[in-house]
Amino acid sequence: MANLHHFMKVIHDAVFSEGTPTMLERSHLALIRAVVEHGTLTRAADALYLSQSALSHAARKLEEQVGTPLWVKEGRSLRLTQAGRFLHQLAQNLLPQFEHAENQLRHYASGGQGLLRIGMECHPCYQWLLRVVKPYLAAWPRVDVDVKQQYQFKGVAALYAYEIDMLITPDPVFGERLVFTPVFDYEQVLVVASDHPLARQRAAYPADLEKETLITYPVPTERLDIYQAFLLPANRGVAAHKTIETTEILLQMVAAGRGVTALPRWLIEQQAAEMPLTCLRLGDAGIFKHIYLGVREDEREVDYIAGFSRIAAELQG
Repeated sequence: MANLHHFMKVIHDAVFSEGTPTMLERSHLALIRAVVEHGTLTRAADALYLSQSALSHAARKLEEQVGTPLWVKEGRSLRLTQAGRFLHQLAQNLLPQFEHAENQLRHYASGGQGLLRIGMECHPCYQWLLRVVKPYLAAWPRVDVDVKQQYQFKGVAALYAYEIDMLITPDPVFGERLVFTPVFDYEQVLVVASDHPLARQRAAYPADLEKETLITYPVPTERLDIYQAFLLPANRGVAAHKTIETTEILLQMVAAGRGVTALPRWLIEQQAAEMPLTCLRLGDAGIFKHIYLGVREDEREVDYIAGFSRIAAELQG
């Protein structure tokens, strides 16, 4: 609410102040972002706690200052022009950095050392993360940790946008200004009920799954190793594919003979010691993966970020 009242004052001052204004200000970027997010000036004005006339005036004044239209009306909605799209992209890049800086400064002002915002890009990684957070919080008592699971499968964009400070992922996307460090090795295995016919085998093969129900997390198949590294290269499929969000229920379903799944071996050894489950290697060679920590390159040496990576690596295995 405080931020909204701040933008309300800034936009009001930008509209009604005397003299020659700066061509582009932070409040202009906030205006552009709000209009895109909410679709119309009316809804954007409501979101910013402004009158529609004040926001419309600010929008017209901004277009006059930059000397080109930023959007055109299409019915009751607005469509960005090329210039508007450029400003919106700028807003998407810069506003999160301002907001992150303000949050950090508030954290310092309250006596903290930092805030580490972690994005998760795999369901099982959460169980691994719990092993790291406890010793990390003990080692860094003035640093807070915030885990953002809504960044599953769009974590690289969140890193670039300064919405998170670290990304935990088994599938790094190497890009400019990002660094991914492997900190944990694991084997992806097929998990079946202990009385399943496949449980007598040492390894499973693609043809073994053609009559099976595969249970996975709700993840696109292009992000599932069981498809990309096992089934599809062999031109094989499964009889049915179901999704379940929680690890515990997924494992209970497999133990009850409702299907099979593919998960990290360490997760089964940790979470399912009391369940009647059996792990099989996926093919003769197996599928081996790493958990990576991704950070922005210019922040990799920040002490509490480097400290998290160090503790994670020390807990390997």
